[in-house]
Amino acid sequence: MANIVEKIAQQVTSVGAKASYGEPVTVGGVELVPVALVWFGFGGGSDEAEQGGGGGGGASIPVGAYVRGPDGAKFKPNLVALLAVTVPIAWAVSWGIVGIALAASGRRKR
Repeated sequence: MANIVEKIAQQVTSVGAKASYGEPVTVGGVELVPVALVWFGFGGGSDEAEQGGGGGGGASIPVGAYVRGPDGAKFKPNLVALLAVTVPIAWAVSWGIVGIALAASGRRKR
């Protein structure tokens, strides 16, 4: 089982930048190179009876595109993806700050 997981992980690792940067596309006479945040995870295991299992998954979030213009290529972010990523992070950070403040003031029960 471990060999299968290792082989899959090696194939995904070799994809590298190809998964994050798409092929150039021309839209309305403007050349775009799509950019995405991509990650993968795999795992596997077995018990004493050599019964094994495994699985994997991945995600891709389109974060924007490089747009080629007269002044060269400039990155244009995908605002919807930026908000989708930023809002949960801001929420978690704010709750972390609240927890630290409560712990420092002695109000939080341990």
